[in-house]
Amino acid sequence: MASLAEQHRLLISPLVAESAAHNTRTLSNIRSLTSSLTGLTAGTLALSSLWGFAFYLAQHVLVSVLIAYGPAARGKPEKYFYNVWSELWGGEVVGGMMGFVLTWTLAYNLVV
Repeated sequence: MASLAEQHRLLISPLVAESAAHNTRTLSNIRSLTSSLTGLTAGTLALSSLWGFAFYLAQHVLVSVLIAYGPAARGKPEKYFYNVWSELWGGEVVGGMMGFVLTWTLAYNLVV
């Protein structure tokens, strides 16, 4: 249940469900693509062990910051997502890691 302040905010500037779903799908596509590209980069740089995973987490944070405070959101991600923390900052960390590890190991084995 949303708090009274949250309900008041949604009454003043409602969040359209279709638009929020579209934004979440777009964010998922961006995360998948950047995770794969980051895996290719980590493999090409021959990063191994914890350095590779640190590289992935740094990429995840960087992409989240660019989406939240970039020119499209103008520093107000709550305008475009229902739950900013779970969708923008915490979302798809594990799901994107699968694509990252796949492309990381492929590129690493081709380089080394």
